[in-house]
Amino acid sequence: MSMTHVMFAGLLVAVGVTLAKQAGAGEDNDERARKFIAQHEATIRPLEIEVGRRWWAANVSGKDEDYKLKEEAEARLELRLADPQAFAELKAIKEQPLQDPVLARQIAVLYLQYLPRQIDPELLKAILAKSNKIEQAFNVYRPQVGGKQLSDNEVRRVLRTSKDSAERQAVWEASKAVGPVVETDLKELVALRNQAARKLGFRDFHVMQLALAEQSQEQVLRLFDELDALTRQPFEAAKAELDTALAAQCGVTVEELRPWHYHDPFFQESPAVFGPADDAVYAKIDILRVCRDFYTGIGLPIDDVLARSDLYEKPGKNPHAFCIDIDRAGDVRVLANIVPNYQWLSTMLHELGHAVYSSKNIPASVPYVLRCEAHTLTTEGIAMMFERFARDANWLQAVGVEVPDPQEFQRRGQKLRRNQLLIFSRWCQVMFRFEKALYADPSQDLNRLWWDLVEKYQGVKRPEGRNAPDYAAKIHIVSAPAYYHNYMLGELFAAQLHHTIARNVLAGTPPAQAVYVGNKAVGEYLIQRVFAPGRTLDWNALTRHATGEDLNPRAFSEDFRD
Repeated sequence: MSMTHVMFAGLLVAVGVTLAKQAGAGEDNDERARKFIAQHEATIRPLEIEVGRRWWAANVSGKDEDYKLKEEAEARLELRLADPQAFAELKAIKEQPLQDPVLARQIAVLYLQYLPRQIDPELLKAILAKSNKIEQAFNVYRPQVGGKQLSDNEVRRVLRTSKDSAERQAVWEASKAVGPVVETDLKELVALRNQAARKLGFRDFHVMQLALAEQSQEQVLRLFDELDALTRQPFEAAKAELDTALAAQCGVTVEELRPWHYHDPFFQESPAVFGPADDAVYAKIDILRVCRDFYTGIGLPIDDVLARSDLYEKPGKNPHAFCIDIDRAGDVRVLANIVPNYQWLSTMLHELGHAVYSSKNIPASVPYVLRCEAHTLTTEGIAMMFERFARDANWLQAVGVEVPDPQEFQRRGQKLRRNQLLIFSRWCQVMFRFEKALYADPSQDLNRLWWDLVEKYQGVKRPEGRNAPDYAAKIHIVSAPAYYHNYMLGELFAAQLHHTIARNVLAGTPPAQAVYVGNKAVGEYLIQRVFAPGRTLDWNALTRHATGEDLNPRAFSEDFRD
């Protein structure tokens, strides 16, 4: 690491002197909090911006030197946040009353940011190094079949279109072959994360991560148990219909179906098996033009985001997609690998949903500490709400896309969206329960646990005799640990917000017919009710502010009822 222990020690002395003066000056707690926040912004904000820029560069290039610079920048930031004297001052401020609620919220958020760093700096550096090593392995890995490298897009094409079970199996197995590459490092990373969590008084890392996100395992588990009960019967009925169609497509019996017969490597998306493929419709779409016109039309222009983004495939580049807010001052970017198909239209609508829910539309008057989304589940919800339009014939025609036989297209699209909601809810059950168990007991048979959960919640049969770390092929377990449940909570937020917009902004339009196109009132509502508060509100308070109710599954359940 580039920051030496001498530099770190010097920082502690300087900060310690400053804080000692503050503590001895006798100012009230609000003034003490203001000074702490000012010091935080002066020292931490430039480091956060540097990390964002280095993170972007590494993911775009995939180069060792860029990953090294990223790791060094992350280490500098982490070591500053690990300052024990600064944390002691922050903790003392938090434990005393604050008169200004915005100050109190900033202190509460900062406490959650500093707390997980209060461990041995060497342990922090080890966690960073290990996670960076695994992420880079994912980014540069390409499946190989018959001596030919395949991109992620090519893997998905085979799984969508091939009728040859042997070809499908070979490609699916190749897509999972990154698991053994990272398995040992991932298990070591889990142990390091648990070690850090226990030093901070948490039972394990999963418990800690939820607490730091203002959630609890019990809270999320109760909701997921409700979702299990709500979705099991309709999912089983939908999957039985899907399985019949998939078996016919591939020339096998339903009993012979295995993971590679589904159209996604993890069965987290709905196979497109009802009626003729819609690939021709999406192949003609100018994805950037459609997205630009749509977001501009609802009063949320994205031209500046697209100008800063990196949108097409290149060697070494991260093969997935993400949105990043570099500085909380409007420098928002998207990394993507666009090709003209449904997946990338939906992905760009999703990532640009994140982009509009960012410092682009959170007022500069919101303090820097709170100038971000209320929670990961709320930004995921916005992204998912927009993503759903990619299957909607009414929306596609409204943005200028030619759709032959729109009535039939809409019928298939509605069926796919319904199936997608059900399938995704079951996939999230696997991810949440697996990660919870992974950190609770990483010594158990994880290969078996993974397939036990897949069979129970997704109804997908494990391949006979397979004993491979297929769980380790899911990058989110490395790069976004204990996060995936927020995608499901985001779906609940998306449904609840969409129903509210249809009712209150679009004059009672049925939710299934509300497509937003050209209606700037939708953007105004989102800015005022969702974006503008930033993180001044927690996720449930923000949900109440936007919809009038606590987060709940009622609107979500309506979206997949017959």
